[in-house]
Amino acid sequence: MTKKPTIIEDRYLKLNRLKDEVSAFPTQSGVYLMKNEVDKIIYVGKAKVLRNRVKSYLQESKDHSAKTRALVHNICQIEYILTKTEVEAFLLEASLIKKHRPKYNIRLKDDKSYPYIKLSWKDKFPRLYLSRKVQKDGSDYYGPYTSGGAVFGTIRFLNRIFKIRDCTDQVFKTRTRPCMTHQIGRCTAPCVDLITQNDYKSDVEGARDFLRGQSKKLIKDIEVKMKGAAEQEKFEVAARMRDALYSIQTIIERQTVVNEANENDQDVMSYFGDRDGVTIETIHVRSGRVIGNRSHFISNIDPDSPDEDPREWFVSFMNQYYEDNIIPDEVLTGFDLGMDLNKLLQAVLKERSGKDVVVRFPLDRKSVSLLDMANQNAEAHFKKHVSKENEKKEGLNEIKLKLGLPHLPRRIECFDISHFQGAETVASQVVFEDGRPSKDHYRRYIIRTVLGIDDFKSMYEVLERRFKHTEYDEPDLLVVDGGKGQLAQAVKILNELKINHIPVVGLAKARVESSFQDAEVSETEERFYIPGRANPVVFKRNTEAFQILTGLRDEAHRFAITFHRNRREDASLRSVLDEVTGLGEPRKLALLKKFETIENIKNADVEELILIKGFTRMMAERVLIHLNEDESDREAVQKGIIPEDQS
Repeated sequence: MTKKPTIIEDRYLKLNRLKDEVSAFPTQSGVYLMKNEVDKIIYVGKAKVLRNRVKSYLQESKDHSAKTRALVHNICQIEYILTKTEVEAFLLEASLIKKHRPKYNIRLKDDKSYPYIKLSWKDKFPRLYLSRKVQKDGSDYYGPYTSGGAVFGTIRFLNRIFKIRDCTDQVFKTRTRPCMTHQIGRCTAPCVDLITQNDYKSDVEGARDFLRGQSKKLIKDIEVKMKGAAEQEKFEVAARMRDALYSIQTIIERQTVVNEANENDQDVMSYFGDRDGVTIETIHVRSGRVIGNRSHFISNIDPDSPDEDPREWFVSFMNQYYEDNIIPDEVLTGFDLGMDLNKLLQAVLKERSGKDVVVRFPLDRKSVSLLDMANQNAEAHFKKHVSKENEKKEGLNEIKLKLGLPHLPRRIECFDISHFQGAETVASQVVFEDGRPSKDHYRRYIIRTVLGIDDFKSMYEVLERRFKHTEYDEPDLLVVDGGKGQLAQAVKILNELKINHIPVVGLAKARVESSFQDAEVSETEERFYIPGRANPVVFKRNTEAFQILTGLRDEAHRFAITFHRNRREDASLRSVLDEVTGLGEPRKLALLKKFETIENIKNADVEELILIKGFTRMMAERVLIHLNEDESDREAVQKGIIPEDQS
């Protein structure tokens, strides 16, 4: 009988196999992808010489960090993608990390939260939007800003001062008379041609100058227009110019001026951290004025460790950061990356932006003062983050102790079923990691095998489908919305699925009576049930543990209800359009994608509908007649749907 190899022997054989495979790797630049035993990508890296770089991971070395040793322990397969240059490898690495979210890579978890101001310069009458993605669509983008609220506030200010339209394109196209915004003097009504295209774009250029930080030019232009209006005795116009000038000067005075003579856009990147992790701070300077800052906390890095090379994770961060964000003229780094890395980053950023970008360590006085600002902000945000993380850890530890869990519940999952009288049954899966929502791991399920109301079978289907995905990390705790009955059902389902090693807790609201000023008051309290215990576990309402568990349950409920409501609305929309003769599913979907609601379709005209692929004039008229059949023929005639001689 052949002796089964021990765990140590198995690791030794696996390592030798990987070394043999890597020895045949090419010696050109490229990207390597390391996978675990379930074929999931756990690390993506780039290399100038693939064979040498990957081989360095598999060699025994005291210089390897704990993270690298853990990575090597979990590698079962290594693949590669060749590139023509090292710059291409950098670009490909960033996109693959964003796509696969590998466990051992530096990841920007909040890379979707950067708000920008978008100026739709390609439109006949441009307007300002909030955008969270920079695209090459002919528009101008400004930012990033500190928050969505800051963007909306700036847009409202610019719309008011420069009288830029704030209506959607759909509303803009269908206007036949000026709206209330024009009547109160905050829009020039380009929708009904009360202003020429050139005059409107002149106003928009003022907003653009403000966003570019060209305050001197903007103020001078407004002063010239104000004096001209006064000389022509257009005193109301001059007064509005004066008020706009005052508002702009007030806003500009609030901005931090660091170098008014410098018209270049700059980003300043620095970091602060210890064994708890590191915060990378980015200060955004536009035309010599600080417009905002962003901080990223990365937990699996110890910058003080001799095993960590700060250049490696810092450059990886920069590579990912500038994949989706505006690239400035100059990037100042918190430490000297060296000439080779600076040149490589400059080449990568030029490839992305199409312009020359300088990457350097600051040495002049004004640049050093910017770096000091970045360092101070990095330290302050790091300490604030660590303080919050400690609160979360204390809450997770309390959950572990009170629920008797084998280890800290770093990943908690909650499932919720939602339906309306047994129809359109759906479920949600919400995940909290380290006490915080991990929205990348949220999932929605449409129940396929259950007819009518049967929460047990619905939950069985959801859990069975969820645990078929072995590429997902297993939860340390499952949360069930409900009391003893629902908890018992969940345990039974897990046992039938042979998943009885994952702890479960049930959350239920209970109504209790209490006295207040000699009156009986009814209120609710949360009760936490675990298998094998009759009485509920008690968590104090104001504790972090209580907030984590109830927050997870409430988020799962919200996510399921929203999904269910959207499906019901889609179903009702389709049911109305189903009655239109000859309107097939592709054209129904195209209509809903363009107009979103039945009301928008009703308010459209024939010319708008025939722009949709597959729509003839006859079909467009048929749709509009059907949707407007409850309205009078007179209104239909006014909309041009029915010719007057047929009304």
